[in-house]
Amino acid sequence: MGRIVRTISEDASVVCSAIDGRDIAARIEEIHKTSAVCTAALGRLALGASLLGFGLKGENDSLTMRLAGGGPAGTLIAVADSYGNVKAYVQNPVVEIPLNSVGKLDVRGAVGTDGTLSVIKDLGMGEPYSGQIPIVSGEIAEDITSYLATSEQVPSVCALGVLVNPDLTVAQAGGFLIQLLPFAPEPAIEAIERNIKEMQSVTQLLSQGMTPEDIAMRALEGLNPNVLDDFEVNYKCDCTKERVERALISLGNDQLDELARDEVTEVKCHFCDKVYHFSREEVLALKK
Repeated sequence: MGRIVRTISEDASVVCSAIDGRDIAARIEEIHKTSAVCTAALGRLALGASLLGFGLKGENDSLTMRLAGGGPAGTLIAVADSYGNVKAYVQNPVVEIPLNSVGKLDVRGAVGTDGTLSVIKDLGMGEPYSGQIPIVSGEIAEDITSYLATSEQVPSVCALGVLVNPDLTVAQAGGFLIQLLPFAPEPAIEAIERNIKEMQSVTQLLSQGMTPEDIAMRALEGLNPNVLDDFEVNYKCDCTKERVERALISLGNDQLDELARDEVTEVKCHFCDKVYHFSREEVLALKK
C-alpha cells in the first residue's frame, strides 16, 4: 500500500502533500506489463492524480487526468478518489526508446509534447468541472504545476518520480505537491523556493529512507509545519459487472444484437484487466 501525508505551515498559508507510491507504481507494471519508460510515465501521472484527488472534499468526489501528447505511449489516463486511491491506463504500454540526454528514462519522449493535459473533477453537482492546458514539458509534474497555475489560479510546486530497476520492477516512486494560498506572505514563498532548490529528487529522498512525512516537513522547513492527515492509499479499481452492464446498455440495441451473435461476450476492464463474461441471453436481456 502507499501512503500520503499532508502538512500545513503554522500560518496556514502553505500546504504540502507527499506520497510514497512505490506499491501503486508496481501494481501498474504488474497489471499493464509496461516497459520501463511507460511505468515511469503512468506512475507519475497516477501519483499526481492521487495527490490532487486527495484534496477533494466530498466522499464520492473523483478526479480524472488525461494526458494526450502525441508520443508513442499514446493517451495516459489516471482516475483518483478523494482518499487518494487511484487507477490508471496507458494506450500503448510497451515503448522502447533511448534514454534522454542525462541518461534517464525519456518520459517526455514517450508522452510527447504536442497535445493537452485535461483534468475533470466530478464533485457530484451535475456537470463535472473540466480544465485543459497545452502540455508544457511532457515530464508530467511540470504539466500539473502549469495546470494548477493556469486553470485553478493556485501557485504550486509539483515533483514526481518513479525509479525502475533493470528487471522492470519498481525501486521507488513518490512525489509531493505544494500549494500556496492567496495570502501566503513573501517570506513563506522565499522559504519554499529555497527548500525546493536544496532538495534532492523524490526518488533519491525515498532511497535514503525518508518517509512522506519527512519529505513534506522538509519541503515546508522554516514554516513550522504540522501534520494534517496521514492516509494509506492504493491502486484501486472500482469496476463491477453492473457498471459493465450499464456501459453495454449505452451501446444501444443494434450493437447489443451484434454482440449477441456470439455465444459469449467478453469485456475487459482497461484499468485492472479483470474480465467479465456475458452469455448471449444476458446481452439480449440488456436491450431496452
